[in-house]
Amino acid sequence: MNEQKLSKRLTCVANYIPKGSRIADIGSDHAYLPCFAVLNGQASFAVAGEVASGPFESAKEQVKHSQLTAQIDVRFGDGLSVIEAEDAIDTIVIAGMGGMLIRAILEANPEKLETVERLILQPNIGAWQIRDWAMGHHFKLVSETILREDNKIYEILVLEKTSERIAYNEKERLLGPFLLLEKNEVFQAKWLHEKENWARIVNGIQHGQETEQNTEKITELTEKIRLVEEVLR
Repeated sequence: MNEQKLSKRLTCVANYIPKGSRIADIGSDHAYLPCFAVLNGQASFAVAGEVASGPFESAKEQVKHSQLTAQIDVRFGDGLSVIEAEDAIDTIVIAGMGGMLIRAILEANPEKLETVERLILQPNIGAWQIRDWAMGHHFKLVSETILREDNKIYEILVLEKTSERIAYNEKERLLGPFLLLEKNEVFQAKWLHEKENWARIVNGIQHGQETEQNTEKITELTEKIRLVEEVLR
């Protein structure tokens, strides 16, 4: 993978960047994504944010190597703190983190979202956290993709700012409203695996000590199993 050819996962993420956007790539790693987006005309300007010194230095080298220092600013900082008002960022990308961490990043600096029209988020786990966050923060899902790469399954969620009051039911929140409509092979494989894993956990708890916490966990997982079974039936 390099600035000319991204992984399958990041290519899908890049395809959701509107042409001519001003983007912030949070947790940019080697800055391959912003370099690719600028080189292909999808982004006119990019901030590549990194909180770890090694990837930060790698990103700076990559941007310099790609001769894009005038269009991509590599910044060291935590989450959305790297974004300045004068950047006029309209699209934020956060890929390759857990859903809980992505949610925490969005909640830590809500003022940084004022000019943002689109969020392109790729949680490795816990995508429901993002759907849950969206309901209370004037963003709505406009697209979702689920794909497999190197025996790992990834979900990509695209959200846009809205004045509507958005509400997702439990099934939509857990599984994704757009993914539920398609229910492709990767979707079915992911949730069959999750269902089997939850059943093993429930079985293990049932053979252990009976506590209030364990009873609550069994109830929670049993409901998730029921929802998934309904969908896969």
